[in-house]
Amino acid sequence: MGEASRVTGRFRGTFDVLHSLTYFAPETEAALTGAGLRPGRMTYFAGRAAPMGAVGPGVVAATFYNFNPELVARHIPRAWTLATPEKIIEARFEAVDATLTRLLGKETLGSDEVAEAAELAREATGGCQVDGRPLYAGHAGLDWPSEPHLVLWHAITLLREHRGDGHIAALVANGLDGLAALVTHTATGKGFLPAAAKASRGWSDEQWDNAAVKLREQGILDGEGGLTEAGNDLRERLEVATNAASTGPWEHLGEEKTKRLHELCGPLSRQAVEAGAFPANVFSTGR
Repeated sequence: MGEASRVTGRFRGTFDVLHSLTYFAPETEAALTGAGLRPGRMTYFAGRAAPMGAVGPGVVAATFYNFNPELVARHIPRAWTLATPEKIIEARFEAVDATLTRLLGKETLGSDEVAEAAELAREATGGCQVDGRPLYAGHAGLDWPSEPHLVLWHAITLLREHRGDGHIAALVANGLDGLAALVTHTATGKGFLPAAAKASRGWSDEQWDNAAVKLREQGILDGEGGLTEAGNDLRERLEVATNAASTGPWEHLGEEKTKRLHELCGPLSRQAVEAGAFPANVFSTGR
């Protein structure tokens, strides 16, 4: 297995932490409500969707995929009447700056290692493809920030959304809608705990249970809600397909630089987690 394939498989544990921590940071809600949005889920939907412009709820639900469309529609398009996408994007970067400063400290953010990581991550994005990747394309159209730690965050965001768009394509190809994708991923023990998944994605117990019944009928879940052999095979196919669609940036960066970027970002991710980037009782221990 080449370095590109290895890194795509380890993306969640090393690089994604540095992006996704902003969704749990109080600085994010403070900055986006300061821009005019209402607190709660609106800040997430509008903050992440703003690079695509003032799109409707259907576009957000389609590109975010595993959220209940009814939840999305409670906040989009109302969010755009409260703050423009441009203002939201500006506030989001302000929140990222404040969050990373709190979790990693100014000394770390001003280090040669962060500057090097930012340069390498930005170079890796040169291997991303826009084709069929709408959420990535929206983010790729933004201007690059100037501060190295913000460059690093933006580059990882591009790599994440590029990978995520490819993952959705794999889910569609394998016949999993958003809720089924969420239920089966939770069953792997490597994602959200079920209660957190339902709450954050807006699914009721009844909707979740109905999806689980269908997955049992399809032989994907067993009677205890765990994955069957067929279910494990399905999730493995999804990971293989997602990784295969995500190797471009790492092949572009090259094996030596890719390995170096992984070495640089690993300690940053661990430091952020140890500083309390993520709340308890949200993710399984297999995350």
